[in-house]
Amino acid sequence: MSFWEVLIVAFDNIRSNKLRSFLTTLGIVIGIAAVISVVAIGQGGRAMLINEMEKMGTNMFAVWVNYNEGESWRPGDLQVNDINVIKEAVPEIEYLAPISYYQGKLRGNKGEESVLIMGTNYDLLKIRNLQLAQGRFLSEDDESAGRRVIVIEEDTARNLFGSENPLGQRVVIGSNSAVVIGVIKKDSSAISFDSRQNAYIPLAFMDQLRRYQVISELWGSAVSKEDVDTAMEKSQTILERRHNAPDHYYTYSMEQEMQSANKIIGIMSMIISCIAGISLLVGGIGVMNIMLVSVTERTREIGIRMALGARRKDVLVQFLVESVVLCLLGGFIGTILGYGGAFVVAKIAQWPPLVSWWTVTIAFAFSAGIGLFFGIYPANQAAKLDPIEALRRD
Repeated sequence: MSFWEVLIVAFDNIRSNKLRSFLTTLGIVIGIAAVISVVAIGQGGRAMLINEMEKMGTNMFAVWVNYNEGESWRPGDLQVNDINVIKEAVPEIEYLAPISYYQGKLRGNKGEESVLIMGTNYDLLKIRNLQLAQGRFLSEDDESAGRRVIVIEEDTARNLFGSENPLGQRVVIGSNSAVVIGVIKKDSSAISFDSRQNAYIPLAFMDQLRRYQVISELWGSAVSKEDVDTAMEKSQTILERRHNAPDHYYTYSMEQEMQSANKIIGIMSMIISCIAGISLLVGGIGVMNIMLVSVTERTREIGIRMALGARRKDVLVQFLVESVVLCLLGGFIGTILGYGGAFVVAKIAQWPPLVSWWTVTIAFAFSAGIGLFFGIYPANQAAKLDPIEALRRD
């Protein structure tokens, strides 16, 4: 028999047992669909995450104080003068901002809101790529004059002042008050840098709130993505020398954050794919089982073919082809379902469904491999049948 004749016979046998064939390939369908969905969702999620992080700036970095175990905060670990020295000594740095934190409540004439207040300067607007909806951001004059001004986010403005224009309005922070000079646009990206509501005030005003000066960290932006490592290394060296504190500071960049996120997504996708692969194994066992049943049911047919001149090789190929065809049909259906599932999830999550050609190719190759692997034993059993004994069976 030619290969095409073998293929036609295989499809005829599958069509004659439609329900059994479908149930046999169900494990393959579920496994392939799950693997393709997971890979596509992982690729789409990774692309979305990297894209959103790039919007925040791949040349962004931060400098923290490296407190060892049992070591507490010391005044002067980071100072305002450090910023001026670093900016003058490191040409690779474009912007550098101090960050001081204060968790508190803002009260307006319509309500109140718990926010994370950040004492900083104008550079933070450029570093974080913040977009203004109204007004302006902090300026050098605000800092030098010690003005009690504040920049809030759109949701905060709505909660504090309702539909009123927030610009020029006063908010109460504990026993102090500040004038709203700007409103930051709500982050409409798929991911948010911080889920909390933030507010921004001059560092000098923050010192008044806290009764002492403390800078928690420095956020910076390099001139280019290629200069980030140099900017971080030089900043760390300057701080260690100025404060005579080797290994007391450490740096972290957005590029490192992207690499970490990319690695985590890759590991999660691999784990879930491995779990989905278990259903492929179960599906393969189902294929082997049904092929063994098929050999038993078609013993007489096998005997007749051998009596008419079919070789053991022909019988072996016949059952192997049927096994592979079953698995490929399951792979085809699973690919369609997997792509559909990935498309639905991507639509809901608002990221592109990325199903690469190699994913589909691997899925089909894996399906064929399962058919061959789990079809060899039943096919071999069929080929080893004695023609005379096979003809005697009812």
